[in-house]
Amino acid sequence: MNTAEIVVVVVVVVFLLFFLGGLAGARARARHEEPDFAEHVREADEALERARAADKGWHRESMEQAARVAIGELRPGWTFEALQLVLVDDRPWTDEDRAHFVATGSDGHARVILSRQGDRWVPDSVE
Repeated sequence: MNTAEIVVVVVVVVFLLFFLGGLAGARARARHEEPDFAEHVREADEALERARAADKGWHRESMEQAARVAIGELRPGWTFEALQLVLVDDRPWTDEDRAHFVATGSDGHARVILSRQGDRWVPDSVE
């Protein structure tokens, strides 16, 4: 083997090691993040139950419908497979209440923030 071949082999091995290290890091990070997301969903469900017990305007079905309408209006043509409630912000006055949903699809995810106006839920933003 001449010097050029040795250099090429070393460069290929270094790139391969970086690639495998990055792949392993990404998998570890993905495994670590999944329980966190599931924990946020569980906490949001519990907060929704507490909010519904204290205030009758927290109807999951109407909130989900408002989130779906917001996605349809602000991201036309984007399809998603799952819609998860991830945050319930139950404030003392109903006009300050907020709910955060995350819609996930094959093209990524979107966070939908709803605010409450009387008994209606309206979109604040879709990120």
